[in-house]
Amino acid sequence: MVRLQSEAFDPGALLSGFCQGREETGAVVSFTGIARGGAGAVTRLELEAYPGFTDAEIERIADAARTRFSLHDVLIVHRIGEIAPGEAIVFVATAAAHRREAFEAADHLMDYLKSRAPFWKREHGPDGARWIEPTEQDRSDAARWD
Repeated sequence: MVRLQSEAFDPGALLSGFCQGREETGAVVSFTGIARGGAGAVTRLELEAYPGFTDAEIERIADAARTRFSLHDVLIVHRIGEIAPGEAIVFVATAAAHRREAFEAADHLMDYLKSRAPFWKREHGPDGARWIEPTEQDRSDAARWD
């Protein structure tokens, strides 16, 4: 399941809900990304997405990860709109029979979300606003899955 939302979310509650009733699942891995403040340089982060397109693209990658890593389930919740430093921006959870598949799938999904997902990100701070592009490290991390 993929959800894009402007509302804040509770990663602990998402994880608890995701884990319920998993009698055949041997591993659940989760990742929560938090917006950084850059020692005062960032007062808010702004994420833009095209509803119906961005979520469909992320769901396509999630479906491919289900197959590639033999996942039982996946949950991706990603914030859009304005996000304050310290707020959760993304939550990814994967469920699999074994830990290796769950860890690798979560890592793979985060590399995609960080560098290839169709989001437009802008930081706002005392010096104005600037668009954020994936770094060379982000691109390199994602390329290892190709």
